[in-house]
Amino acid sequence: MPSRVLTYRQEMSGIDVDKKWKLLINGEWVEPAAGTYDVIDPATTKVVGHAPEASEQQALDAAAAARQAAADWKRMPAAQRCELIGRLGDEVEARSSGWVSTVQAETGALQRITETLQVGGPAVDRFRYYSNVIDLDESLRPIPIEKGPLGPAGLMSAQVKRQPVGVVACITPYNFPVTNVAGKLAPALAAGCTTVIKPAPQDPLGIFLLGEAIQAAGFPPGVVNIVNGSTPVVPAALVDTRDVDMISFTGSSPVGSAIMANGGKTMKRLLMELGGKGACIVTDDADVGVAAQAIATVWGFHSGQICTAPTRVIAHRAIYDQLVETLKTFAGFMAVGSPTDPATVVGPVITETHRDRVEEFIKSGVDAGATLVVGGQRPELDGYFVAPTLLADCTPDMHVVREEAFGPVIVIMPYDDDDQAVAMANDSEYGLYSYVFSGDTKRAYSLGVQLETGNVGLNVVQPHMEAPFGGFKMSGVGRDRGKWGIEAYSELQSLSWIG
Repeated sequence: MPSRVLTYRQEMSGIDVDKKWKLLINGEWVEPAAGTYDVIDPATTKVVGHAPEASEQQALDAAAAARQAAADWKRMPAAQRCELIGRLGDEVEARSSGWVSTVQAETGALQRITETLQVGGPAVDRFRYYSNVIDLDESLRPIPIEKGPLGPAGLMSAQVKRQPVGVVACITPYNFPVTNVAGKLAPALAAGCTTVIKPAPQDPLGIFLLGEAIQAAGFPPGVVNIVNGSTPVVPAALVDTRDVDMISFTGSSPVGSAIMANGGKTMKRLLMELGGKGACIVTDDADVGVAAQAIATVWGFHSGQICTAPTRVIAHRAIYDQLVETLKTFAGFMAVGSPTDPATVVGPVITETHRDRVEEFIKSGVDAGATLVVGGQRPELDGYFVAPTLLADCTPDMHVVREEAFGPVIVIMPYDDDDQAVAMANDSEYGLYSYVFSGDTKRAYSLGVQLETGNVGLNVVQPHMEAPFGGFKMSGVGRDRGKWGIEAYSELQSLSWIG
């Protein structure tokens, strides 16, 4: 049963296509030195704005401004910093309804996803969470020491403090631009760091709207800067300059590897949330309907442009055929069409280039012997649409199994026993988010702890938003969210004394 295709209905209400967007550097809105470039609505291929193009020097100016502001921001009492973060959350909440048209058009996200996840709840929640002072300092128990060549005998005490890393460059992805920036910005500011934000080139306009909220909240000049560009010039400058102490990056593993190599020249702290190829083990005692519904929920969510998606299904042979048929049925209800149409389940992917890449990805699986169960055909729409696609009879060696599509593509493979399932799940360069569905919670837990992945969902695809988030292997370095966000943007310092 093929997925339905809905007719596109364009709605440009509330978008000022000719708005003059500027860069935020040292508390001032600055004209872009390298001109502008077009931002394209992926659902219509029409221009929805002209994004500012920063020069290399402007990127360096932003980093220098953050450096200049760092000492005063660090000295500011944590409660005062957190009050500003909370005020920013209030500003975002008050303004977010006015951002929907712009952010929806530039991201291609569904209307309901834009309203609830792109500009609303999660971004506000992250600012609110870090508006509370999180004190991770601790005193170590005193220890007696004998007189020696380095000093007298006595009782030695020590305190371990968290000091801000310094200047953080936040380089963010296109799938959830405002929410992702909030997830980096809030803990970095709470830890006492100053920041330079470099949004994804495909959809940066929402971040400049966030910049307006930052200004309204009253942050001191230089604490938050925003520079943008459509080429690697700006991020490369931020990675290279000594004015930046840390890179917080979310994006692809190849780009993350390049940042790691180049950032190593100046020993930058790195926090990287990179690609994923989430394994989803479905055991023979699992509720197939529940597992299929969970997989399908993420299958078309934001057109599959989500790194935590369970795109690599590993199903017990006893329920394999049933799961394939159930997923095929679900695909029939995943209507493809306009992001502004309430009936749409799957909107466009972000660019023409990415659509073509996903289509080649699907073709490679079919050419390698996978069975195309559903999808695989380009919807007859003007934008960059990919129909939900299910590839069965896959094998672990296939490119389509080993690499991330970042689109609405699911691959499924059979297994015979739990040891084989774990081995197949771990046979990957990635290890961000995996899943286990089983009728026995103890069995699910036993399988989950064997998976080489930073996060595991047991009979659920929803994450715990205060649990540490990050990946093993090529899926990243470091952890954020919750109190681990403060740890990510801080350095440990010990102070010792005899008394």
